[in-house]
Amino acid sequence: MGTQSADTDSEAEAVQVELYRQMSPRERLERVAAANRAVREMACARLRERYGDDLDERERFLRLASLRLDRETMIEVYGWDPEEEGY
Repeated sequence: MGTQSADTDSEAEAVQVELYRQMSPRERLERVAAANRAVREMACARLRERYGDDLDERERFLRLASLRLDRETMIEVYGWDPEEEGY
């Protein structure tokens, strides 16, 4: 059987899975929350690199949302077209 990730050795993945199994549900949720924070921080860094530090809070929010939501939802909910405004 292969691994979940193409760049992970099967023995390493087995150890990782076993460690996850030993965690409490709270610990697993904390890991997921930390991973989500890291992804959000990387996305914010991408926005700073692309648009500079002077994005206001609403534009930063909209640009972050447009990375996760489809174009139709962005237009319907926020009135923001990522294809016109940029991602």
